[in-house]
Amino acid sequence: MNAMTVSLPQSRMSAEHRFQAFDLLATLVAVVRSDGELLYANAALEDVQGISRRSMGEDNFSSYFAEPRVLLQALAGVRANEYSTLRYDASLRRVGRELLPVHVNLTQTDVPDEILVEMMPLEQQARQEREERLLDQAQANKELIRNLAHEIKNPLGGIRGAAQLLEMEIDPQLTEYTRVIIHEADRLQTLVDRLLAPHRRPHVVGDVNIHEVCERVRSLVLVEFPRGLRVVRDYDTSIPEFRGDREQLIQAVLNIAHNACQALTERIVSGDAQLTFRTRIARSITFGKQRYRLALELHVIDNGPGVPDSIKDRIFFPLVSGREGGSGLGLTLAQTFVQQHHGLIECDSEPGRTDFKILIPLP
Repeated sequence: MNAMTVSLPQSRMSAEHRFQAFDLLATLVAVVRSDGELLYANAALEDVQGISRRSMGEDNFSSYFAEPRVLLQALAGVRANEYSTLRYDASLRRVGRELLPVHVNLTQTDVPDEILVEMMPLEQQARQEREERLLDQAQANKELIRNLAHEIKNPLGGIRGAAQLLEMEIDPQLTEYTRVIIHEADRLQTLVDRLLAPHRRPHVVGDVNIHEVCERVRSLVLVEFPRGLRVVRDYDTSIPEFRGDREQLIQAVLNIAHNACQALTERIVSGDAQLTFRTRIARSITFGKQRYRLALELHVIDNGPGVPDSIKDRIFFPLVSGREGGSGLGLTLAQTFVQQHHGLIECDSEPGRTDFKILIPLP
């Protein structure tokens, strides 16, 4: 301990200077020697351990793992060039708290006997993979919607026009059938217009106060459901304004809230339905493959039956609905509008509580 403190202060200071950029990462990062001596720990690792990097440096870094020998063997293997990069799953010890399952990635730096240890909590890794799937899915949805809508739109006009011409020529007693054709063509046209709306409409950017958005949605919801529904406001009024399209965000939040109210139908009848709008600031958060210093967290929470398991993984797909007669477009459009603000919508649902979380970067 004393030898390390006395003989390596310059090395320690140099490491802190060289690796200070790691403090900007959400993943847990340590720089160690092959014998487990800690040279540097980033801020995320300090937060998880609840102690400073200086205090962590007083112990061999392997002692922070449930199986210290596995880490030491891995470090020795990387040091001996048996592996250029080594990955494995482990459990991280935390002072006074339960073990944290992590995915460990070890890589040599350009400095001899200096190894970078990156630890990603398995829950965080699963979330990141889920976000990447959502982004890929959203992009695929955009292409599918745009192509499908155009393919449907072109023949619709011809079908409707032909039905109108036919109506003028046939027996008046048969016009009931041509009117069905015209009505259904108009209904499909409306659906196509809704599908294309996010791609047609210009992005009108201005200063947005998220609580004004929530209050607008709240008033619209209470007009439609004046009895049996309690709307709770849980706002962090310190959240700053940001640049965005106010109308798009109103529509996105309204679509989510309206879906929630539809799911609350039975509880509205019994008089104990609850919808909550909660706003918070998230700090040093990563989503959509990027890290942000600050982000808005808007939760729309209901106490309904939850999203059916059969569609839980597909709720943002177009034309997927858990409700009889639903168009399946509300959440798709909401996700599109939020992504146009570089944000993301996530859903966590179980019987009695469904939480749609909107994340949008803040300046």
